[in-house]
Amino acid sequence: MPAPHPPEFRRRAVELARQGDKSLVQLAKDLGISRSCLQNWMNQADADDNPAAGGERLTSAEKKELAELRRRNKQLEMENDILKRAAAYFARENVLPK
Repeated sequence: MPAPHPPEFRRRAVELARQGDKSLVQLAKDLGISRSCLQNWMNQADADDNPAAGGERLTSAEKKELAELRRRNKQLEMENDILKRAAAYFARENVLPK
């Protein structure tokens, strides 16, 4: 599902917020988003701009990698389950008298 706001819109909103010409509440209202949404974008931009600062927030690249690893893990678990079932089926077939 695509993000409701394009990345360029988010970047520009963060730039405007960092300029400090308007309060976050007013800027968010002007942009048609919530203040918490704008604050989340700013926090994510801070994490992306300075990953060495530590903190609890993952960078965007780390989030993307984590999502890919979770998807791959799920796929491997399904493949492993299929192989277990196949092995059990063939083991049963070899045990039955002919």
